[in-house]
Amino acid sequence: MQWFKKWLIFLFLPLVAFTGLHKFYISVTQVAYSQEEEALQITSRIFIDDFESVLKERYGLEPHLATKAEDPDADSYVEKYLRSKFLVSINGKPISFNYLGKQYDNDILVCYFEIPNVPFESLHSLEIENDLLTDLYEEQKNIVHIFINGEKKSFVLVRENNKALLNF
Repeated sequence: MQWFKKWLIFLFLPLVAFTGLHKFYISVTQVAYSQEEEALQITSRIFIDDFESVLKERYGLEPHLATKAEDPDADSYVEKYLRSKFLVSINGKPISFNYLGKQYDNDILVCYFEIPNVPFESLHSLEIENDLLTDLYEEQKNIVHIFINGEKKSFVLVRENNKALLNF
């Protein structure tokens, strides 16, 4: 009987040992103001596998991002999702961004967008609403770094607190 208990513990222990491990869900977005171009330049970095999962869940698409089998419509779906989950308001008014495209960096999807024609003297407040992947992953954290006029402000946004607001 004693050997049976040891054997049962030996089999059960590895199963219990890995239950605490789980994947983390995070994106990092950088918003920088370019005085030369009078534009907000935005770069978002998101894990490819997480983004593929949300495109599959939301649109029924098998995008195969960063592969030779990438769906030819993948870029338009990436843009569509970004427009629905990443919102910018300047001086309290929603502003549309120009989607510039995407590229891949190992297992990261890097997306670029820009808001042109933003004179610095007219910039009184900036609000970023970032819900990327929160519709799929409850644990999702979206880090937003904002660089304006030589200053950096950082925010960690989650499903329940998804907005960053700066007043100038």
